[in-house]
Amino acid sequence: MVTRRQFTAGAAGVVATAAAAAALARAGVAPGYSRSLGETAPIPEGKTVAARLVAAERPTVLTCFGGRPLPMWTFSDGAWPALLRLTLGDRLEASLENKLPRPDEITSIHWHGIRLPNNQDGVPYLVQPPVSPGEIFRYSFVPPDTGTFFFHTHCNTVEQLGRGLLGVLIVDGDTTESYDADTVLIMRDWHVDPAAGQFTPFFTLRGAGRAGTYGPVRSVNGAVNPEIRLPAAGDCRLRLINADVTRIMQIGIEGAEAAIIAIDGIAVPPLPLSSWSMGPATRIDVVLRAPQGTRIARLVDRSTPKPVELAHFTGSGEPRRKSRFSPAPLRAGRIPEPDLKTATRMNFAFHASDDGRLVAAPDDSAGGPLGEICRSSRTFWTINDRAWPERDHSRLPPPLALLQRGQSYIFQLKNSSKFSHPIHIHGHTFKLLRSNKQNRPEHHTDTLLLLPEEQAEVAFVADNPGDWMFHCHIIEHQETGMMGYIRVV
Repeated sequence: MVTRRQFTAGAAGVVATAAAAAALARAGVAPGYSRSLGETAPIPEGKTVAARLVAAERPTVLTCFGGRPLPMWTFSDGAWPALLRLTLGDRLEASLENKLPRPDEITSIHWHGIRLPNNQDGVPYLVQPPVSPGEIFRYSFVPPDTGTFFFHTHCNTVEQLGRGLLGVLIVDGDTTESYDADTVLIMRDWHVDPAAGQFTPFFTLRGAGRAGTYGPVRSVNGAVNPEIRLPAAGDCRLRLINADVTRIMQIGIEGAEAAIIAIDGIAVPPLPLSSWSMGPATRIDVVLRAPQGTRIARLVDRSTPKPVELAHFTGSGEPRRKSRFSPAPLRAGRIPEPDLKTATRMNFAFHASDDGRLVAAPDDSAGGPLGEICRSSRTFWTINDRAWPERDHSRLPPPLALLQRGQSYIFQLKNSSKFSHPIHIHGHTFKLLRSNKQNRPEHHTDTLLLLPEEQAEVAFVADNPGDWMFHCHIIEHQETGMMGYIRVV
């Protein structure tokens, strides 16, 4: 169960601020606030933070389960999810021990969004051996960026993540002023039947070939529409994480002023929050002016015809602030700026395979052939007409692209399918340049949501050597072909 105690608690900056402000203007988005990003924080000598993560089955009662314990898979006893908190410059020494109940249930940990050494990235077969039951694997790295990140397994991800094997990783050191509260909100569905007290299928063929299999129970921090108590009239930092395996959300806040201050952990000049699309694995940090008195603010998902209230905020105590809302910005990030004049262009197309198009067909035309697909290798999706895995993750294909270390690249990402795909790159962070469908400001992201038939351009510096996964983060799409890797040499 998530506890309140656990979840509350220079020149480069000038260039980043000016560039971001200009990008907002080009995108037709009014910045709304006059405060610029703070200077980039230097990386100090930090301490070593040790963590023991034991992946095991633990009967757990979340309030969204209706009082019934379910056989969740978690990293620690007593609290879900695991929470790790570092300060910029700290080294994380994390041991992963596999005590999962099946003799063949291998696992690993991917540190999502962290620009770390390749051998710490947690992708089995590609950069490390899978961790078998009874084995221990140790991770050691110093995160170079502050912000909100999370971690999850990268083996049988649709079930392991579906059962709860995830954690939050926060790297402090990015504030220019203190906020009145700091709260993590994990948004996700659960594939459960509360009445029966059991999990429902995490993977379906129909879901894999379409938009994914949605869980029937929606939650924030393990509860259905929980009340989040905040200091009245305080400027409160909310770390919103879409930890679902499938659902794409259109997030907004009603009844209070709110501003986005970071996207996927990287600071942006405060941007008024109207609605923001969040695919699986994306994060936004928001400053909310908490309500006071009897007022209530609401976190809503507007992706459906009738908005869904995910959580509501109330204020307690004496009002903290009386001034107009002017959210404190974060410190500028240290993502290398790509050289667009010398950048090498590469094209990546995200398609449905022949089997994928068959599964996505209307019900009245797909019933017969599904039996054949059930006996196939379940390749429904491709990148540049190539799929991985083909029957087995351990069979590594050639890389999708070979990149030169230190070179700037512009990737044109084209979604040629009828469904959305949140595209995630490991070990690096994209800079969104433009899109033919969405009016978004330039910003850095590690997981870019591509709408159907959308074309977007992203740029980055390939400064981190190794083999890096590149895939859709709708996990059923990933597990049925829409993944590969790039090699930086």
